[in-house]
Amino acid sequence: MIKHGLDPEQRAAPERIELREVAARRDRLGRFMEVAAPKLDTLFQMVGNSGCCVLLTDHTGLILDQRSGDGDADTFERWGLWSGANWSEAAQGTNGIGTCIAEGRQVTIHRDEHFFTRNIAMSCMDAPIWGPDGQLIGALDVSSSRADQTEAWSRLIANVVAQTARQIEMDAFRAAFPHARIIVAPEERTEGAMLLAVDADDLVIGATRAARRAYDLGAHQHITPRPASDILGRDTTESALDRAERAALKRAIARAGGNVSAAARDLGIGRATLYRRMARLGMAETDAPATKVLRPSS
Repeated sequence: MIKHGLDPEQRAAPERIELREVAARRDRLGRFMEVAAPKLDTLFQMVGNSGCCVLLTDHTGLILDQRSGDGDADTFERWGLWSGANWSEAAQGTNGIGTCIAEGRQVTIHRDEHFFTRNIAMSCMDAPIWGPDGQLIGALDVSSSRADQTEAWSRLIANVVAQTARQIEMDAFRAAFPHARIIVAPEERTEGAMLLAVDADDLVIGATRAARRAYDLGAHQHITPRPASDILGRDTTESALDRAERAALKRAIARAGGNVSAAARDLGIGRATLYRRMARLGMAETDAPATKVLRPSS
């Protein structure tokens, strides 16, 4: 009422922008919408028969995509739960989508917890979706039109919404780093996906929001590449060069199927030289993932 000048008794439906502007906003999100679509379908299959719709918004609270049953479509469209409608807190006061975005966390706004009186017939369960750059990309919403929906049922749906939002976040992150190795980092009481993108030189070149916060990688769009071993922990008794050489030798032997002679040829060194390097690094023949290890002839 004070910050946005809203009247809780206001009855006007949410404003909706033209579909071409909705399409333009969807295009600006690139592959994210393609990645999210199958997850929206799956989520709707789970909740659609219970009088719920599924909504996906951008970071401003504008609905970009929706799923609803034929029998409930007129109700949801009349309420403004439809593509092109603005559900930011500035426009709608307290509501699932807007409050989720404003606070950057999972929320459930049950019936009379909504700011506008006209919205108290609905229950909304929302979770934020964080983009591959660690910034908020939108919100995932399930809204119910059932007057008999209990708070317990809302909490159950909210858990499914949060899981789906995390799946979308993970899929979008993988799509953003198609040529990187994706590491799933240990999760410790975090609501977000803990993923790191690592390049061929074992440098971390991308991280989800939760991983950025857990490993102090910064909240900016681009992170400074750092060795994955530095972030995830390493044995400090061995030098970085030794660790790198050990890893290179193990990869070469693995590619050769455990054949040390073939691995030496691939590395461009003699078999005896390879054995000397293995001995210097304390590598036993069994350290290599061997199917057959050849010993040097006497």
